[in-house]
Amino acid sequence: MNKALSYICVPFGYLMRGCWRLAGNYGLAILLFTLVTKIVLLPVSVWIQKNSIRMVQIQPDVNFLKAAHYGDADAIAEGQAKLFKEKKYRPALSLIPLVVQIVLLMGVVEIIYHPLGYLFGVPEAVSRALADFIGADPSSSSYQLRIVEAIREGTVTASSPVAGVSAETLSSVVERVGAFRLDFLGFRLSEIPTEVWGIYTLVPVLAALSSFVLCHTQNLANVIQHEQGAWSKYGLMALSVGLSLYLGCFVPSGIALYWVASNLLSVAQMYLLNAAINPKKYVDYEALERSRRELAAIEALEAPPKKDADYRRNKQRERQDYKKFFKVVNKHVVFYSEKSGFYKYFEDIIAELLRRSNLTVHYITNDPDDIIFSVAEREPRIRPYYIGLKKLIPLMMLAETDIMVMTTPDFDKFYLKRSRIKKDVEYIYIPHDMMSVHMGFREGALDAFNTIFCTGEHVVREVRATERVYGLPEKTLVPFGYPLADRLVAAGKAAREAHGAALRRNARRQILIAPSWQEDNLLDSCVDSLIEQLWGEDYRLIVRPHPEYVKRYGARMQALVEKYRDRIGDGLTFELDFSANDSIATSDLIITDWSGIAPEFCFATGRPALFINTKIKCLNPNWKNLGLTPVEISLREELGRSLDPCELGRTAEVVRELIEETDRYRERIDQRFASFIFNHGHAGEAGAKYILQSLVEKRKP
Repeated sequence: MNKALSYICVPFGYLMRGCWRLAGNYGLAILLFTLVTKIVLLPVSVWIQKNSIRMVQIQPDVNFLKAAHYGDADAIAEGQAKLFKEKKYRPALSLIPLVVQIVLLMGVVEIIYHPLGYLFGVPEAVSRALADFIGADPSSSSYQLRIVEAIREGTVTASSPVAGVSAETLSSVVERVGAFRLDFLGFRLSEIPTEVWGIYTLVPVLAALSSFVLCHTQNLANVIQHEQGAWSKYGLMALSVGLSLYLGCFVPSGIALYWVASNLLSVAQMYLLNAAINPKKYVDYEALERSRRELAAIEALEAPPKKDADYRRNKQRERQDYKKFFKVVNKHVVFYSEKSGFYKYFEDIIAELLRRSNLTVHYITNDPDDIIFSVAEREPRIRPYYIGLKKLIPLMMLAETDIMVMTTPDFDKFYLKRSRIKKDVEYIYIPHDMMSVHMGFREGALDAFNTIFCTGEHVVREVRATERVYGLPEKTLVPFGYPLADRLVAAGKAAREAHGAALRRNARRQILIAPSWQEDNLLDSCVDSLIEQLWGEDYRLIVRPHPEYVKRYGARMQALVEKYRDRIGDGLTFELDFSANDSIATSDLIITDWSGIAPEFCFATGRPALFINTKIKCLNPNWKNLGLTPVEISLREELGRSLDPCELGRTAEVVRELIEETDRYRERIDQRFASFIFNHGHAGEAGAKYILQSLVEKRKP
């Protein structure tokens, strides 16, 4: 017998001997032994219960930590270690139940296989002599069970000539062992099911069933296991049930009896501990659910893997681009784009940077089909990288560059964070519309940026008011403008001439329906009414959803397209390519809700807009604290007319009136545009000049 194992089994042997003497039946002794061990180890179970509750208590903090540092394994490990220390949680304690169960099982196995030594105190030398006498192999694990059976069957008696064993010793052993009964409820506890089968086939089945009951109840009521994912819960259940079924086939039935009893007593103990130390009194389950949702949102940022060549090719491409990005040292300027349609906001700045300097422009995009890749083929000083959103999270935290340029509000508030490596990166916000920044964005959406490129004086006023009201440090505000508006104006002039020629040919008037993506936007509230009233011989309709709507609610958008599939091409178009703006330049009227596309259209074409007063796009409920009216409200009556949802029956009438009054609106719109944004015609130049000057300043000693 292994010496180390003997230290474990000797005390268990004494306990089993006492249980046998008390119960007078080996099966009952095993059950009593199992119960006593549960009672003796109850303080350990209480300790583990409290530690498990502590783990679930801090799980919201762990989830929020993982969400905040998603992709940064070092930061998560460091944060968890600090959190565990603060909360006095010891992860290693979660292993104690498994260790205890293994130790107990080893002890029971050893005791049941060696009853002569543990129950009757027979010296090992005597046991080996008896084994030789009956022809059993002393190295076999079950040789003592064979000796017990030989004595009970009369093969070994008090007068048997056993070499090396005195008659007195042999008589004592035969007398004690002869009274030993291995039968329990119709089963002989020494039998191994695979050697006898028959009714013993039930033994492994009962062992597996008890494991299923234990795992199932733990999944429902165990304070830690209840919070685990389905894979952990049911994977462990399948493993435990399968292992119990397998082992139940190849060990003596007495061991399976212990296993069944232990599992069922564990179920009872778990419910008793939950009643005595109720986890619901200590755990904030609402915070736990919030943290789960936040972490799940990040883990679901990318679509599930597609089993096609494009997906595999793009994943390989992403890995290569990720490595390539970090191999480049001295990256001075990096642009980040969410998708191909965002290149138009950077295009003029990048063109001016390349024209005015020898800089290499690094351009990260989440879109594998971004137009930047074709642009880079013509311009070798543009280095594009395809990085999916999940991979972007660690990239941002590890990025080293002088300047990072992006159009992403709420930066550093959710999954995209400022660099943890280079603390002095200058983050520049580029506007992707001409609207205000204090109502349509969440409160503090621009706080993490060092520099704001402002479309007009209204943005300067709003940012400075925010700093003043909330006591924030002053940012660098650059009079920038809106290059996209400049290009739209140029396209609009050309379109006006073509538009006039088309009207002379009696072409249908073109109406652009371009909603935002907020709650109750046109697509979700009244697009059907608009299409039904306007679709026909008089108008050609183009529905252009917001890119964020398509990104968030792709299935909903696809359902709308399918609904009107029979009209597509017959006066109705759904425009889902956001890299082009032809529809803006060529339309006679725009219908929108609170989208920033309205002023782009009106200022570029000189044509009016019809605003539907759906639920206002307000992500900052505290916008009134600044005392400034957002331009998305003040511009509505200057650029066209508004209808409440209850007035939608007048849509066709108002559309006709607005189109007829286009010339009157054009003069008013052109005057407003002249004073609305900075740097008409050369915003890209202004932005590039600032970036180059900032790089020069950073190089000064």
